[in-house]
This record gives sequence, C-alpha cells and structure tokens, in this order.
Amino acid sequence: MHSAAPALDDSSLFLAWDRLRRPVWMFDPATSKGVYANTSALALWGSDTLEALLARDFSNLSPAVKARTDRLVQVTADGETVSERWTFYPNGQPVTVKATISTFVLADDRPVLLFEAAPIEVGPAERRAVEALRYAPTLISLFDQDGGALFCNPAAFSAYDSETLAYAERFVRPEAGESLRTRALEGHSAFDVCEILTTQGNRWHHLVLTAVPDPVTGEIGLLLSEQDVTARVEAEQARTAAEQKAAMAEARRQFLSDMSHELRTPLNAILGFAEVMVHDTLPDRTLQQAGRIHEAGQRLLTLVNEMIVVSDQDVIVPEGRAAATPTVRGTRTAEPATRDPDSGPLVLYVDDNENNRTLVATILATQGIHCETADDGLQGLTAVEQGDFDLILMDIAMPVMDGVEASRRIRALADHRGAVPIIAVTANTLPEQLATYADVGIDDCLAKPINMVGLLTAVSVWGAGRQETTQDCAATG
Repeated sequence: MHSAAPALDDSSLFLAWDRLRRPVWMFDPATSKGVYANTSALALWGSDTLEALLARDFSNLSPAVKARTDRLVQVTADGETVSERWTFYPNGQPVTVKATISTFVLADDRPVLLFEAAPIEVGPAERRAVEALRYAPTLISLFDQDGGALFCNPAAFSAYDSETLAYAERFVRPEAGESLRTRALEGHSAFDVCEILTTQGNRWHHLVLTAVPDPVTGEIGLLLSEQDVTARVEAEQARTAAEQKAAMAEARRQFLSDMSHELRTPLNAILGFAEVMVHDTLPDRTLQQAGRIHEAGQRLLTLVNEMIVVSDQDVIVPEGRAAATPTVRGTRTAEPATRDPDSGPLVLYVDDNENNRTLVATILATQGIHCETADDGLQGLTAVEQGDFDLILMDIAMPVMDGVEASRRIRALADHRGAVPIIAVTANTLPEQLATYADVGIDDCLAKPINMVGLLTAVSVWGAGRQETTQDCAATG
C-alpha cells in the first residue's frame, strides 16, 4: 500500500504523516471527496491504494453524518480542535476510533477536515446494542426538533425505503404526528396508534415518541419507536362494525315491533267493529257505510304490512303438532272439570286495550261463546289460577306483566290449568318474536288486526280440542 504524491507545498508534511502508525486522513466537505490518507488510514478504510480511496464518492451521506460533518466544519473553522468517537463501516463491519478533528488549509487555500484517529476497542455491551438496533424488528428513527430525518435502523428503512423521509411525511394525517411531536417536546408521554404511509401501503403503527439528546450534536432530538399493529386494529374495526351492525339490526327490529303494535292495534278495533256491523242487522245505508269503513281499513292494513314487512299469515306451529289438531300440553294428569261439559268453550281474553277486549267478546258472543277478560298478564294469570278455561287469548305487549311472562307462568301451573291452549293475539309477529312465543309454550298466534273468521276458527279448533280432552279426563277420572 502506498499514498500518492500530494501537491508540492504539502509534500514534506504528507511524507511525515505517511510514516505515522496512527491513521491520518483528510476530507473535503465541499466536494464530499477524500483528499489524503496515510498508509494506516488506508488500512482503516479497507482500501489498497490512495487512488481507490479518493475515487470513492461520499456525497450520499446519511442525514446524521451530514449534520455531524457540518457541525465539525463550523466548530473547527477558527482553529478549535474536537475529539470524539466515530464509527465507520468500511467493509460492512463497524470500526470505532477516537478521532481528533481540526481544519487544515491546503496550499490551494481549500479548508479541509483533518482526522487523526486511534482505534479503540468497543465493549461487548455496546457492540451488542449496535447489532440489536440493526436487526430489531421495531422501527427506530431519530429526527431533529423540526422533524428532519437524522437516522433510521434497517427495519425503518425497509418500511419507508428512505433515510431522509421527514417525520411529518410518514403520517396519513399529519396533524396526528404534530400532536405527538408537541407532547414529546413538552416532556409529556407521547404515544398513539396512527395510520402511516409505508412501502406496503397504509398501515397502522403504534408510535412512541421521546425527546432525547442527539448524541452527535447534543441538541434535543426526537426518537421514534414504531410497531406495526395493523392486524389488531383491523380486527377491532371489524368487531366494532359487527357490533354497530347488530345494534342497527336490533334498533330496526324494535322499530318494526313498535310500529306494528302502534299501528295494528287501533286498526284491530276499526276493522273488527266494522266487520261486526257488516254482519249485524242494520239499515242498508248503515251497512254500506260500515263496509266502506272496513274496506278502507283493509287498504290501510295492507299499506302497514308492506311498510313493516309483516304477514297476517304468521302463525306458530309447534314441532310435531298441526294447528288444526290441538292436544293438551304438558299429556300431566288432568283433573275433572267442574262445569258442564256440554256448554260451549269458555275463553279468557287478556289485553290492556279496552276496545280490543270489547271487540273480541262481541265477536265470540255472536256464536254463543262466553268470554271473560283481564287487563294485563298478572290479572290473566290470577284468572287462570281461579277459573277453568278452555282457551286463553293472550295479548303480548301489556303493562304490569306481558303476555310472554304470563304464558310462562301459566305453563308452570301444576294441574290441568297449566295445559290450557294459549293463542297469542298480537301485532308483534316478527319471526324471532314468534320463536319466543313458541319457547314459552304458546300454541298459536293470531296477528292483529284480527278478523271474525280467523278468530272464530282458532277458537273453534283449540277450544273444541280442549273441551274434548277435558271430557275424556272427566270420564276416566
């Protein structure tokens, strides 16, 4: 190895440096080129000749090294000398030296930086720290106070494909990054999950930003640690979306249920009483008017059904049973009935609406069927416990105790009263509501508004079946 001959005026000095064992070299910061290196410096830089070393282009310095070099130019311009540690990677391996740096003016009046170095042994802990930083999957970057890039480890470089990408340019929403930067510089905890622009597209990173001294300049910098948490964020977003969808579905279900109840309940009275009038002995003109009321009510009912997607044909048919062939639920040993088995079925109608109670009782009375009524589920339960009914017509939406709970408690009665057929008479006929009715032992469902034919048919089928069973039990009791 040898050094090339320098300019004539510097020859004697350079020849003297060639004989030194400590590495000595010169660097021109204006051109980012080497100027001179003695034999020991060539060995330090891993170069066989001075020409090969001087041919290297150092213009692509990292931001950290560039800032450090600019600082050295300023500090040593007036003759000051700086001593500090430098780590070089001449052959991909770190070499750490204790360097004394000063400004040297060449014969052509060019100021260059003169480095006089002595290799030092880096301790095991520091070497391990450097290697950990190099291979760590966590993205680590260092910025100046304004967010200018100074350093990034390989993981961060891979994510951004740049050593010079400014802090703010990494964020999809720069204001989120600025909020972190402000908190960190004020000495507060600064961490958040933010959407980041990376080489893989938009990702979600957990960021921790800390204000630390720059080991090169001594000025306050910003150390950023990042971890990709995209999978976790997307899972949380999917869960939130599912919860919102479920909440919207429940709100829609509740709305349909409320609308069904509020609209169909008054229609029940309108259509029902109009139908009763049509079948009554009234003057022709009155019958004609009642028919028009009934026809208009039917059109309104059709519109309501279309709006809330509810069918008048929704019924409950428990597994293994046809609605037309009712049997006693529970097969319990039925006690003999105390009233005359030859009389018509005795019906209990439970509904909190007076118009509905009057209507049903009126319709059943046209066929000689006696109907007792109760105002809510609790009164209905008490009536069943004290009476002997062949059939229960049960409204669902009632105060004090609703029809579902009342039916559940009736089914829990120990004697034959717990087996009496129950028909829900309700405007709430969504599929999940019908399933609930079946679960508590309700046998069938009539959708409001009810009509005379549907009501009388259901009472005839279920009430007659109950009467026959009661008679059989009485005969074998």
